Amino acid sequence: MRKRLKPWAIVLCLSMVVSLLAACGSGSKDSGDGGQASGSADSVHKEGFPIVDKPITLSVFAPDVGSAKWDTMQVFKDMEKMTNIKLTFQTVPVDSFETKKNLIFASGDLPDIFYASALTPAEQVTYGSQGTLIPLEKLIDEYAPNIKKLLDENPDVRKSITTPDGHIYALPYVDKGAVWYKSPLYYNGSFLKKLGVTKLPETPDELYDYLKRVKTEDPNGNGKADEIPLTSTKLKDIRVQMLGFWGIYDEVYYADKQGKVHYTPQEEGFKEYLTFLNRLWKDDLLDHETFSQTDDQKKAKGKNNQVALFNDWLPYFMLGGEPNTDNPFMEPLKTGFPDSPVVAKNSGISKNGTFAISSTNPAPEATMRWVDYQYSYEGSTLFNQGPEGVLWKYKDEANHVKEWLPVPDGGDRENYRGKLTPNYGITTPGVSLPEVSKGLRSDIDEWVEKENQDKILPYAKVPYPNVFLTEEEQTEVTSLLSDLNNYVEQMEAKFVTGQEPLSNWDKYKAQVKKMGGDRIVEIYQAAYDRWDGQESK
Repeated sequence: MRKRLKPWAIVLCLSMVVSLLAACGSGSKDSGDGGQASGSADSVHKEGFPIVDKPITLSVFAPDVGSAKWDTMQVFKDMEKMTNIKLTFQTVPVDSFETKKNLIFASGDLPDIFYASALTPAEQVTYGSQGTLIPLEKLIDEYAPNIKKLLDENPDVRKSITTPDGHIYALPYVDKGAVWYKSPLYYNGSFLKKLGVTKLPETPDELYDYLKRVKTEDPNGNGKADEIPLTSTKLKDIRVQMLGFWGIYDEVYYADKQGKVHYTPQEEGFKEYLTFLNRLWKDDLLDHETFSQTDDQKKAKGKNNQVALFNDWLPYFMLGGEPNTDNPFMEPLKTGFPDSPVVAKNSGISKNGTFAISSTNPAPEATMRWVDYQYSYEGSTLFNQGPEGVLWKYKDEANHVKEWLPVPDGGDRENYRGKLTPNYGITTPGVSLPEVSKGLRSDIDEWVEKENQDKILPYAKVPYPNVFLTEEEQTEVTSLLSDLNNYVEQMEAKFVTGQEPLSNWDKYKAQVKKMGGDRIVEIYQAAYDRWDGQESK
């Protein structure tokens, strides 16, 4: 027979249970000095530094380009001194980062912070709705004045990071001055000079004629017919730029100037693009190793001065040598198609999903204050250029004018910067501000800006805003595009190389529709209309 507990004993037991639960759920972590530290809201300073009086430690998951160990980077050491927040890092090489990220979400063994993690809209919706990532909008209102100001002044940015359930689960990197959606195509300037070209091609026929001259007139002057008029790696580096000649802004889906959504692979402009590339292929003007070579192999041809027209971030990345302004942007070609030519433009959100706070984070308020600093002028300067006195110093601090210092090890400035800050080869949270680089811009920076003004911006439009699909829409789109992307990629190669005659276009187009091309349009049109009609808070 069981004994019934006395009332006072029940009360005592309940009190002990509550105390134990409170202790387990306190979320405190070891501080940097081995003691316990609390990051609770009542211990977080909303202004000034340090952010917390007693040190706390938070874990970070991030991609790594291999330039330096993150715990040795000076920016994080400076941030720790300033904020009293120590970070421990789990970094994964960029090439395997997505796989590791998926494993972490599946395991439930979460870091406190996802940093530079390129969380996709689908991941934000899925893991936000599941409670794995916490909503950030209230934290932004109370603990992030720089982010709040940015969102208030740029309502489209707020709309573009707000999921269908009304929450913000991740922060972007914002660059309102960004132009490139994809980097341009460049002409080899030495070839232009050798062939006496003073006026760049303006139509596909004029481009064809120029590439034909490259093939037959030995512009690299080595006495061999080894010139490659146009090169590419599986077309991924030239596709969007060339589609623009026929009024198309993106390789998968886009919204035109009237807000009507299109699925690119079933558009007539896509057929014209295939027809032009097939013409180049047949006449050996498009590199016949396009579908088999790596990017490194492509670059080797550029450094051997064989290539006339190519894509890269900057031309000297491809051609070698020192930065110079001798290799002009390709001017968008006119074809007579509606809205032609067009150029896809960056939306200003260079990367969505760069920062998120997990549900296991013991100090979300302090964490939000920590990342908010990167959206200020001072924080943007620190994370972009490194600490003052290492690579740069102020020439006129009141007006934010800076000047470069000699690189401490005498090597490449960019490589050394990669040892100071994570803003090297990956996109971190923050904002690009013109005054951060004031006084530090090079001649090639000025040249790029002028080329943008002359050849990109007059034809530019954002192809499609950063939007979120519902979970149901995302599931359907993922399923449809999995098959469609494979089919379209295979057929693109076949059409370009002539394995499939372009007379079979209607048959191909019917198959695309059968596989869900029109449904893709319906889903993204609905998402666009939701975004367009969304009221910014």
